[in-house]
Amino acid sequence: MKTCFCFCLLFLSTIIICSGQENIVELWEGKIPNQKETDEVEIRKNENIVSIKNVQKPTLEIYLPSKNNTTGKGIVICPGGGYGSLAYDWEGTEIAKWLNSKGIAAFVLKYRLPQSKSIIIANEAPLQDAQRAIRLVRHHAKKWNVSPEQIGIMGFSAGGHLASTLGTHFDNKTSQVDAIDSISARPNFMVLMYPVITMKLPYTHQGSRDNLLGTSPKQELIDFYSNELHVTQNTPPTFIVHATDDKAVPVENSLLFYQGLKDAGVYSEMHIYPKGGHGFALAIGRGYLQTWNDRLYDWIQNLN
Repeated sequence: MKTCFCFCLLFLSTIIICSGQENIVELWEGKIPNQKETDEVEIRKNENIVSIKNVQKPTLEIYLPSKNNTTGKGIVICPGGGYGSLAYDWEGTEIAKWLNSKGIAAFVLKYRLPQSKSIIIANEAPLQDAQRAIRLVRHHAKKWNVSPEQIGIMGFSAGGHLASTLGTHFDNKTSQVDAIDSISARPNFMVLMYPVITMKLPYTHQGSRDNLLGTSPKQELIDFYSNELHVTQNTPPTFIVHATDDKAVPVENSLLFYQGLKDAGVYSEMHIYPKGGHGFALAIGRGYLQTWNDRLYDWIQNLN
């Protein structure tokens, strides 16, 4: 037990040291686009998992592997939470630590949520933050010891919708704040974990749709954010994981997106587990379900 405890302390201290003094950076140093000043404050709760609401300053929390263990790859992580909150540790920092153990740099994105009254155009803010996150990692690629051509995005549940929105709308124009916004926002690959994909009935996740688009969205918005409709040959290579018995986000979301990838000839891999439910994250201690970790690492290592 003592040996195990010491190892855990060493592991955690290594992550802290590797992250350096600047382990959290704001996406924008000055004025944040598509945002107005209000009296709203960020809410952070720790009840079994760390949950964040009302994000006011979007950030990246940086986790870097040791230099003698780095693969040169980096992944921006989008936690889920139905676009109403962020499961920040369960689907964020815990994933980052696992990626670090595999030599992959990880960047946990604390993105703005559309229900915040500080946001001007609600549905645009999460995508703006995801675009900026990829650009920022590319901008600092040398400093953070990652290849600018090996930067992916990973998302869980509604975070998977955000990741797939970036993968299909990476060139969607937003206001340019500085030179960083001229850098490509296209991720080199995507990892989608039990993702929300479509905004169309009957397979959408209603909570995510209501939070992102409102309760009576226009058809053009529904179509724009139904990402299965926007897969092209330029959509990044994609790895998908879902469980058949997911009662929150129907597995058809992943099936629709995979079919789009297949039709467009995009390099992709999908793992559908018979049981697992929703929100299993690393699935530690859950037997066969936990094998998605190894499958993902093998897939990433074999990307060109």
